[in-house]
Amino acid sequence: MSAATVLIDGITFYLYLGGAVAAVFLLFGIDRVDPSSHGSFAFRPLLIPGICLLWPLVLYRWSQLEKQRREEGGGTQ
Repeated sequence: MSAATVLIDGITFYLYLGGAVAAVFLLFGIDRVDPSSHGSFAFRPLLIPGICLLWPLVLYRWSQLEKQRREEGGGTQ
């Protein structure tokens, strides 16, 4: 297995994980992270490339906001 193959496989796996995170985040998380996005479905596909590339940051920020919400007693909406 060549180094190029390993690199391409790693990038492909990273982007597949990013696609999965994007799907879950755009379906369930974006309304909780940004309440003003509620009902705005036209711009969500535009976020997919950025979420695919920055999915670790998206997961970190989402988890921090959820933890903060639980500590403040916000509960579920």
